[in-house]
Amino acid sequence: MTSVTAPSSDSSRAPVVGLAAQLALLALLGSTLGLTATGLIGGAAYGLVLCGLLGAGLGRAGLHTIGAANAVTLARAILVGGVTAMVITSFSQPVSMPVLVAIAGVALALDGVDGQVARRTGTTTALGARFDMEIDAFLILVLSVYAGDRFGWWWVAIGVFRYAFVAAAWALPWLNAALPPRFSRKVVAALQGVILALATADLLPPPLTQVALAVALGSLTWSFGSDIQWLFRASRIRAAARTRWAAPQRRPALAH
Repeated sequence: MTSVTAPSSDSSRAPVVGLAAQLALLALLGSTLGLTATGLIGGAAYGLVLCGLLGAGLGRAGLHTIGAANAVTLARAILVGGVTAMVITSFSQPVSMPVLVAIAGVALALDGVDGQVARRTGTTTALGARFDMEIDAFLILVLSVYAGDRFGWWWVAIGVFRYAFVAAAWALPWLNAALPPRFSRKVVAALQGVILALATADLLPPPLTQVALAVALGSLTWSFGSDIQWLFRASRIRAAARTRWAAPQRRPALAH
C-alpha cells in the first residue's frame, strides 16, 4: 500500500492536496478491494468535510503554513477516511480484515507522533491540538460502529460519548470550561483505541471481546463522569465567587 503524505507549504493548498490524497487512497482501495459505491461516497464525503474544515480552521487561526505536525495529523486523517469507506462497505459485503486492521493500526500508531513533532519543532498550536483530538474521536467512532455491527450496537456508545458531551455543552455552557491535564484521561483514550483495534482484528474469542469492550466503555464512562463532576464543582465555585463580588460592600456603621 502506498504511503499517504501531506504538504507543509501553503495553507490554502494543503486542504486541496489533502482531498486529492484522500480520493487517491479511496481509488486504490476501491480498485484493489472492491469497495461498494456507498463506501467510496462515504469516504469521499468525509474527506471533503475534513479538508473544508481544515481550510476554515487555518484561515481563522491566521496560519500561512500547515506545519509538519499538522501534516502528520492530516496524513492520519486521510487513513481514517479509508477506514470509514471500508467500515461502510462492511455493512453490505465482507472487507479485507488485514487491510482494515493495518490502516486503522497505522492511524492509531501515529496518534502520538504529531504531538511529538509539534513539541520538538516548537509549533504547538490550539488548531493542531483540536485537529488531532477530532481525528482521534472520529476514528474511535468509526471503529465503535464496526464493533457494534459485529458484537452489539450498544458498543457504539464508546464512539458516541465524546459527541454527546459536545452536544450537552451547547445546553450546559459550564461544560466548555478548560479541564486540568490528567494522565488517566490519556490512558483511557489510548485504551479505547487498543480494545477497538483488538475487536476489529477479531484476535480474541467473542466472550473475551465483549468483556474487553465492557472495560473500554466502563473506563470511558468513569473518565467522562470524573470530568463532568470536576466541571460542575468548578462552575459552582465560580458562581459563588461572582455572587460574593457582586454583593454590595457594606461598611460597618460608625459609632457616635
